[in-house]
Amino acid sequence: MKILYICTHNRCRSILSEAITNHLASDVITAKSAGSQPVGQVHPLSLKYLAEAGIATDRLQSQSWDEFEAFAPDVVVTVCDSAAGETCPVWFGKSVKVHWGLSDPSKLTGSDDDIADAFRDTISQISMRVNALKAIAEKPYTPESLRTALQELGAQ
Repeated sequence: MKILYICTHNRCRSILSEAITNHLASDVITAKSAGSQPVGQVHPLSLKYLAEAGIATDRLQSQSWDEFEAFAPDVVVTVCDSAAGETCPVWFGKSVKVHWGLSDPSKLTGSDDDIADAFRDTISQISMRVNALKAIAEKPYTPESLRTALQELGAQ
């Protein structure tokens, strides 16, 4: 299964999702991430807390969804509300599209401990989702059964 995670700026939540998916489920899922308006750099705290969790960060980059037409994802997952409301490129047409929102830990203000906790919590949420996705990817699926399974896990 191929998954493309979308977030407007592709610097935090979609990056975290890509890295965690490839770390936990690379045997059955290939994950990429992109943004409709990428900022061109990964948020430094995304890299810090992924590394802390033992997840590789060396190939992560902020990039446009325009670069993924040839990727042909089975599933496109928006992880931020603004990306969920955007008009997607036509070539997403054959992909199952779902929204699985996440709070943005990079926008949190507060103490260093509060911010660290927010990143760790987001990484934990994504890890739980990926483990559930892995179970789905290991079984035969049609676009309809895939959408239903994702909705049962909380995707919209």
